[in-house]
Amino acid sequence: MIEFIRGYIDYVNPEYIVVENNGIGYLIYTPNPFVFSKNDKDIITIYTYQHVREDVLALYGFKTREERALFMKLLNVSGIGPKGGLAILASGQPQQVVAAIENEDETFLVKFPGVGKKTARQIILDLKGKLTDLLSYTDIDLFSDDYEVETKTPASSTALEEAVEALKVLGFAERELNKVVPKLIGEVMTTDQYIKKALQMLLK
Repeated sequence: MIEFIRGYIDYVNPEYIVVENNGIGYLIYTPNPFVFSKNDKDIITIYTYQHVREDVLALYGFKTREERALFMKLLNVSGIGPKGGLAILASGQPQQVVAAIENEDETFLVKFPGVGKKTARQIILDLKGKLTDLLSYTDIDLFSDDYEVETKTPASSTALEEAVEALKVLGFAERELNKVVPKLIGEVMTTDQYIKKALQMLLK
């Protein structure tokens, strides 16, 4: 398994990023690609998980080993695939996800795209009491400004369009997005900030 890839961000789209390392571009699926900026010329480290099936060979990337560990634990739950795991990591603050599992809060878990009551119950059954090694990580807030990487604010209309596309990739339905997007029009934010703001409203 590839532990991590260190390189430059070459491309960012709503579903994945491309990291260049020694002339090779690695396509890596991430929870929220727009936390990375193509304009950032610093070398970054992406901790990876290699997903292999008969017809699939894909890389999933995360900012920390702990974030990756939570993703891998979610994959062990029946009914949660890589796309579902990414959606939970992108749209939920990790400390709330862990707390919801430990407190058996199905109401919170079913807010995530693709998670119904049956899957929420399965997440709790499979993971309750098994996330203690991630408790230090749960102090990290994916919605906080400390998690920002982008340094430039793109045109707000383009950034909002990119954010909407990213939310669709995560699994949010058009009808759900139609409730929150009008509230974001007129705001001047980066794509990542739009995504975080929309997610906060969607998960209330």
